[in-house]
Parts: sequence; structure tokens; C-alpha cells
Amino acid sequence: MVGAMRVLAVNAGSSSLKLVLLDGDDVVAHEHLERWEGEPEPIRRFLDEHGADAIGHRVVHGGNRIVTATVADDDVVDYLASLTELAPLHQPRALGGLRTARSIAPGTPSVVCVDTAFHAGLPPAAATYALPREWNRKWSLRRYGFHGLSHSYAVVRGADLTGLPPRQGRVLSCHLGAGASMAAVRDGRCADTTMGFTPEEGLVMNTRSGTVDPGLIGYLINTKGVAPQELFDVLAKRSGLAGLSGTSGDLRDVLTARSEGDGDAAVAFDVYRRSLVRYAGAMVAVLGGLDLLVFTGGTGEHQPPVRAAVCEALSFAGAALDPERNEAASGDADITAVGAPVRTAVVQAREDLEIARQTRAAVRARRS
Repeated sequence: MVGAMRVLAVNAGSSSLKLVLLDGDDVVAHEHLERWEGEPEPIRRFLDEHGADAIGHRVVHGGNRIVTATVADDDVVDYLASLTELAPLHQPRALGGLRTARSIAPGTPSVVCVDTAFHAGLPPAAATYALPREWNRKWSLRRYGFHGLSHSYAVVRGADLTGLPPRQGRVLSCHLGAGASMAAVRDGRCADTTMGFTPEEGLVMNTRSGTVDPGLIGYLINTKGVAPQELFDVLAKRSGLAGLSGTSGDLRDVLTARSEGDGDAAVAFDVYRRSLVRYAGAMVAVLGGLDLLVFTGGTGEHQPPVRAAVCEALSFAGAALDPERNEAASGDADITAVGAPVRTAVVQAREDLEIARQTRAAVRARRS
């Protein structure tokens, strides 16, 4: 029966693996490995024990060819592998999970659900870098955007929580975790986003610098002799909150150090907060106003001070949260202040549900 399609959602992070088997929106079984080195045994064991009618894989980068959920074949896998340099922390692990599933269960469709697809329809003014047009065309240089599975789910769920019509109005979706991005969404379509050609652009993150002056990069390479690969490793793995504070970069560690009087941690948090405020204001300007503000991701879900800082900065647009609701929020919650014209919601990140939805649609489209 088509309606009973059970989907295994495979979410391979830079060092972790999440497996969730879904029947509709109901979780049948799940497993979360904090440390995963790409070995096939966890996926093999899960499939042997539970089975699945289809397997959906979160893949970070789909380039300019994979712009919707797509049933994987050899050509799709090879194309995704060619994009590894653009998402080196995540793409290899996702491909490892994809290859494993296709090998273990060749008769079960594997579907790639790419984070960049949600942003594929960005208007040219948002997607285009001001580089020579010949470069943009030859090398497919554009703003791709990321966290699309999370943003897609959060926008719809946030509207449902706050009583707004789904996929209508002006929404600012804030996925704040170790990696972080914002998406300005108008009537269900992404109008702008903070990440770009790679997941390194935009907000200050746990270990990533976010946007820096291109001239600064040239200065470090050409004048100070920093090797390009070393510089890119530093920007991705030793910058952001970690680089500024000397901590792990986890916001909880930064806030703890700050509360103990650590001046570097205090500056790190101020830089992080300013980055959120700057980009949030820019996204609202792109939208021409705001109807719904959504927070998701580890920090977005669990750090009331961060939500409060963003809402305070967007008070000019009508955003205001209820302090008690904000502090008490656990899981999905409406934290809007009474009478505020802009609704504000906290949404638990459920990329697994979005992966399952897209996987079912892709498999049904292939069958039809």
C-alpha cells in the first residue's frame, strides 16, 4: 500500500549518524551515534532489524543539478561526489551512508534530499555573486544556501504552531546550531539566505568564522605567508566562538566561561550576538517586514538569551516574545508576547520528517 511507505531517514553529520525509521510521522525506531567514522555496520544492522520501503539521505550540497529530492543512481552519486570540496566536512559522510545503503539494499530506492534544494529558486539578485559573469557561468558560482531541510520544516511547523496560514506571509527562519544560517522566506519560497557557495559564509558559528573580508584572506596569504589550506582549515575549524573564546566553541561553554568573568568569552558572545542581529535585520529588510520568526537547531531551541537578543533587535518590525514562555519553552512552542503583531515560535529540528516527506514524493513520482 503506497500510503504506508516506511522511510528510513539517514542523516550523516560531520562526525555523527542519525537513523530514524518513520511510518507517516510516527517514529518506529531510531539510533543516534555521536561518533561515526563511515563504517557500514550500523546501517546494515538497522536495516536487517527493521527494514524499510525507501531510504532518504540528507546530503548537504546538491550543486546546480540536484534541485529536488532525487532517486539515486550511479550518475547522481558521482555528481554529488564531485561537490565534496564545497562541503568537505559533510559531503563524504553523506556519500558513505548513501553508498552503504545502495549496496546493502539495492532493491530499496535510496533518495537524496539536499539542503541546497530549498534555496534553488533564489531570485538572481540574491543568488548571484558580483564576480565576472564568465566565471559565474563556467564554474556555476552562485549562492546555494544550506540547512534547507531544516528551514523547510521549521517554516511550515512554525506557522502551524502560531495559527498562521502555511506557506504564506513573511517568515524569518533561524537555524542556530554548531552550523547556523537564516532564511528569509516569502510565501513558502526562499527569498534570501545567509550561507552561500559553501556553508562557511554568513553568521558567526561554533568553529566557523562566517563572512570575513576577502581582502583579509588575501592579506594573510600574500603578506603573512599563511598557506591557503591552513587558512581555510582555520576558518572552518578553529574560528568562530571557539577561536574567539578559547573554548570548544559550544555556546554553552562560552556562556559558562562568560559567567565566570572570562573577558574573551564575553567578547565572543557579543560578536556572535551582533552577527545574529546584523543578518536578522538584513533578512527582514529583504522581506519588507515580518509576520513570523522561527528558531530551530540546538542553540535556537535551547538558549532563551539568544532568542531574546534577536527578538529585541527586531522589535522595530513588531517582534516581541513573552519572557516566561521563552524561558519555559521545551520542544515546539509559541513564545509570542500578547498583542505582538509578529508571531515567534520555537521548533524542534526534525529534518527526519522532511527527509521522509521528500523521499515519499520522489519515490511516488518515479513510480508514476
